[in-house]
Amino acid sequence: MMRNKPDLLVLAAGLGSRYGGLKQLDGVGPCGESIMEYSIFDAKKAGFEKIVFVIKKAIQKDFKSQILSKIEGFIDFDIVFQEIDSLPGGFNRSVERKKPWGTGHAILSAKDKIINPFAVINADDYYGPGAFDRMGDYLRAPDGDSTEFSLLGYRLENTLSLNGSVSRGICEIKDGFLTTLTERTRISRELEGVFYQGKTKNIPIDPKACVSMNFWGFTPLIFKLLEDRFLLFAKKHHQSLKEEFMITEPIDYAIQNKIARIKVLPVNERWMGITYPDDRKRVQQGIADLVSEGVYPENLFSVL
Repeated sequence: MMRNKPDLLVLAAGLGSRYGGLKQLDGVGPCGESIMEYSIFDAKKAGFEKIVFVIKKAIQKDFKSQILSKIEGFIDFDIVFQEIDSLPGGFNRSVERKKPWGTGHAILSAKDKIINPFAVINADDYYGPGAFDRMGDYLRAPDGDSTEFSLLGYRLENTLSLNGSVSRGICEIKDGFLTTLTERTRISRELEGVFYQGKTKNIPIDPKACVSMNFWGFTPLIFKLLEDRFLLFAKKHHQSLKEEFMITEPIDYAIQNKIARIKVLPVNERWMGITYPDDRKRVQQGIADLVSEGVYPENLFSVL
């Protein structure tokens, strides 16, 4: 039996500390469209039913005026808030804590809004139309088990910044399923190849290595796993100023304890994102090229 159309969860509560502002709202398209708006457009075209946005209450007014007002009537949507006071078990945060609790907590924030299979993306990453087609098809598959999750796998060389190093999760795969996801920091392209920072020296890495760009596919079963793991996290780190509950921790726990499997779906799309201020011009040019090629209309939601 065919599943319901999938939903899309957009993580848009980040602070953008390296960028120096709310890059999830920054206009890079010909008519001031943000990267997120291109993901919304691609998701709708790929058959996603509803968008749920995770934001901070502090940006609610700007978010409504800059994003929600544009997509009214284009696709169904809802918003939820990721706030640092939202801790389980009666735990209280440090009054000095400013940083959100991480991607795992952001996803958990949406548990009351999602009942269908759903994908998760970052608001400030451009994934490409083919990525949404691939994930949408997988989430609609009638034979997909509820404990079989998924992850889009990008080629490392398609995800690098020209303006500085990046961190990426390197996927190790067996029989099409994720076995480990290893975080590598300060990955950069040099004249001699691609390297990441080791403890004492830079270490070469295959530019064609499969990496995660945080484009996940889940069923609602993920929320129970997140609740259990976040409670354990809160017991240990509720007074921390910087520790984050990242989605990779419960995913690794689920794999190692055979609670769930993660199907890796390779894609050849070229990622675009704004990690550093100088990345903005490159993304603007990339979007302009896609508009010239007819991938997107010049005014993204002019069809309304």
